[in-house]
Amino acid sequence: MVLSIAMSFATTVMAASEQTATWSGKVAPLATPWTAEVSPSNALPEYPRPQLARPSLDHPQWMSLNGLWQYEPGEGETAPPFGKTLKSRALVPYPIESVLSGVQKHSDFMFYRRMVDIPASFTAGGNHVRLNFGAVAQDATVYVNGRQVAQHLGGYTSFGADITSALRGRGPQEIIVAVHAPVDNANVMVGKQRLKPEGIFYTAASGIWQSVWLEPVPATSLAQLNFTASPSLDAFTVTARIEGQSDAATLHVVAYADGKSVGEASGPAGESLHLAIAQPHVWSPQDPFLYTFKATLTQGSQRDEVTSYAGLRTIAIAKVDGRNRIVLNGKPTFLLATLDQGYWPDGIYTAPTDAALKFDIQKTKDLGFNTIRKHIKVEPARWYYWADRIGLMVWQDMPALPNGRNNQLNDADKARFRADVSAIVEQLAGETSIIGWIPFNEGWGQWSIPAAAELAAQIKRLDPSRLVDARSGANCCDTKGDPHTGDVYDVHDYQGPGLPSPDAQRAAIDGEHGGLTLGIADHVWPNTPINPYGAVKDQLALTAGYVANTAVLRDKGMAKGMSGSVYTQITDVEGEHNGLFTYDRRIEKVDEAQVHAINEATIRAGEQP
Repeated sequence: MVLSIAMSFATTVMAASEQTATWSGKVAPLATPWTAEVSPSNALPEYPRPQLARPSLDHPQWMSLNGLWQYEPGEGETAPPFGKTLKSRALVPYPIESVLSGVQKHSDFMFYRRMVDIPASFTAGGNHVRLNFGAVAQDATVYVNGRQVAQHLGGYTSFGADITSALRGRGPQEIIVAVHAPVDNANVMVGKQRLKPEGIFYTAASGIWQSVWLEPVPATSLAQLNFTASPSLDAFTVTARIEGQSDAATLHVVAYADGKSVGEASGPAGESLHLAIAQPHVWSPQDPFLYTFKATLTQGSQRDEVTSYAGLRTIAIAKVDGRNRIVLNGKPTFLLATLDQGYWPDGIYTAPTDAALKFDIQKTKDLGFNTIRKHIKVEPARWYYWADRIGLMVWQDMPALPNGRNNQLNDADKARFRADVSAIVEQLAGETSIIGWIPFNEGWGQWSIPAAAELAAQIKRLDPSRLVDARSGANCCDTKGDPHTGDVYDVHDYQGPGLPSPDAQRAAIDGEHGGLTLGIADHVWPNTPINPYGAVKDQLALTAGYVANTAVLRDKGMAKGMSGSVYTQITDVEGEHNGLFTYDRRIEKVDEAQVHAINEATIRAGEQP
């Protein structure tokens, strides 16, 4: 019955979508409210890296390379097409499988090519030119004017290169990006991408899928700034990563609150700085206050000036009435979360616009949640910027290896996964919203029970300031078993909720529950049957079901000493119709006021000892 309904829904959507053509003329399988806004002239034009902007967040000096690139699928590892015009076009930064890319077809190998004129101001005064990539799936090699300038492994982390020495004196410069994207044909981080999507696994997202840009920098420049709140919540520890020779460089940082200076610190660029804050104002979901910073790196006559931001907050496990609880800024809190997978019917892995990227986070807040579980995907920097500003705590999953192959992983597979985990932790270390890391989900890609303990310890060494949930879903599904490590004991229970209790070392959460399913005609992914678990008959039943489910957490979870839960999920995704919104974000499937009320009551109950 459910499957036949799904097929009739698909037929309706195919008819409706005939009126929704994208910039390339290709018809969107399912259009969002932002699909029609995307064009080659405005593909994600916002500055991609809010935590490190030159010279200011409002007027950064940079050049976006988002837009149309020449494109050509490859046949294996062939030589780059230097000096040749490629046959097709792709709109960057939308993955090639998406309708917004204009390609809408997967290829294991591909080439991107673009000719770029570099402004004379970029190289004035001895400046260097840096080429930046938010993310390219899976592995990328970059050439400028025939010279290799970068090679990067991993589809979820940013990278870049100083391309100054490869530039010609004047005129157009040729940039070529060669990409290998095996998706789940290799034992690499892919999250829920599959070449043959079905059930809880979805369409692949290959190629350039985050923003590309150029910027001028001094020979010695700031590559990253991290601000970590002190346990006393009256200062930040400031650490910097430097590109170029930094032996004699000094760093000066000034903190501002509402435009007024509230602290400053100076010292050698390679050492941590202690930045005391006058009249400290902490960050929380109820009051997501952010400090802004101006940082100046000086080496001789060279100066690199950037702006940044961060919130003053701590997260920890503490004894509350004899039980281990999660405490935010020293106070017990209940992390009431939705599962957020970050998929889009028009852009797959890439939100069509910045407003769309913000939408899911804002609606999560409007519904009364205070936390998001970012599920086995890493988002662009602007996603975390909106979470920081709007005020949501974030459990950050590591993108999983393909499931079902735990006993087939060799030493090289494991080493690459460890390296990718470290790279993700280091890249996101400055994000205020992220309060915890999850290396494994339901044992996917977890080659042994001790592997969870190993990765938890690895993450803690890199980032002792956050929590680690070593394995979400200790009771499910691959390489089953509680690793008895990390900061959090986590079970999954559909429809649940699960009601785990903290143990002697860890707090306890329900890492996934709910999943009540309702497909809405004209708003479902075409030609994909509904996964029917937890089906309800209509929107009234979905609201009632959600309220009843969450009331169990409010009334029984607190007595168990729980510290959080994760409801599946904020939006439908392809064959999963268990979202609070439809996949196209056009229909809110629950009564927002009722959901907000029960969520607020649950969080309030969880704040009590």
